[in-house]
Amino acid sequence: MTTPAAVAAARIHGRHDVRVGREPVATPGPGEVLLRVTGVGLCGSDLHWFEEASIGDALLSRPLILGHEFGATIADGPRAGQRVAVDPANNCGRCEPCVEGRANLCLAMRFAGHGTTDGALRTLMTWPERLLSELPDAIGDDEAPLLEPLGVALHALDLGPVPPGGRAGVYGAGPIGLLLVQLLRAQGVSTIVATDRLSHRVAAAKSMGATDAFLVDAEAGSSFSPQRLMARQVPVDVAFEVSGSDAALSDAIWAVRPGGRVVLVGIPAGDRTSFEAAVARRKELPLLECRRMTASDLPRAIALVAAGSIDLASLITDRFPLVRAPEAFAALADRRGLKVIVQPDAE
Repeated sequence: MTTPAAVAAARIHGRHDVRVGREPVATPGPGEVLLRVTGVGLCGSDLHWFEEASIGDALLSRPLILGHEFGATIADGPRAGQRVAVDPANNCGRCEPCVEGRANLCLAMRFAGHGTTDGALRTLMTWPERLLSELPDAIGDDEAPLLEPLGVALHALDLGPVPPGGRAGVYGAGPIGLLLVQLLRAQGVSTIVATDRLSHRVAAAKSMGATDAFLVDAEAGSSFSPQRLMARQVPVDVAFEVSGSDAALSDAIWAVRPGGRVVLVGIPAGDRTSFEAAVARRKELPLLECRRMTASDLPRAIALVAAGSIDLASLITDRFPLVRAPEAFAALADRRGLKVIVQPDAE
């Protein structure tokens, strides 16, 4: 392949300010390869960057190329032409968490589309070859970006394993919540409760395996609506909060049984979370935070999808070429569908 001198890239410059331009192609460093990006998924963390120009305590310090859920084709070297899924977490391998085998907690992490590390919303990019996993033919280019959120869902499930024949709740039915519903169904969990404040997500949760799916109000203060009361009255062994809202966490705490477990997967706006302490204390609940995925989760995700255990294609509702990236972010902010995919190679 002849490498062009410049390619298209989408950078966020501030709140609601995404611009597409032409940029020089980076040269691969030691251990890196050049990738032609085939698909990028936009997720909740990208929405934080778009709406707040920040996520948690990380602030936008310069125009940043977002995109950490992506698939690509290797463009150079011995593996040229190979389709791959990409782990966006480039850990240092030397800090204490890395040495302990918890690389997702790396103290010197370079994460695609975060901080000062540019992500995948561009036609060509470089990335470490060790973080690439070959894709089987059974997984399409548009589906590849969903392997990273599936990896996050797998990590969440590892943090909150559901006992055989047990019951689980998924409070927030966005893409990761829906992937959790599918994983729980594949494991044979007997009761799967799912809630969301958007009706199309509730319907998707039901179609993907939830045994009980409820449309709830957006605010925690609406705690006595009939739907919210019904959702809270289905007791679960493990509750997954996948919304980032206090309302969803409140539902999770009320629904989980005494001595159960709550796993927080969602990222709150403004970097603050609150909950009813008395309820959680009476139940002696551990609240576990889920941090991205571990190194083993991407290969596990690929194997599950290739085996037909998880359906990724049904989550994709919107596709945009890179030149329409601002529209893609507007669709993400509108929450009108499920998963938004940007196709950089569709220029």
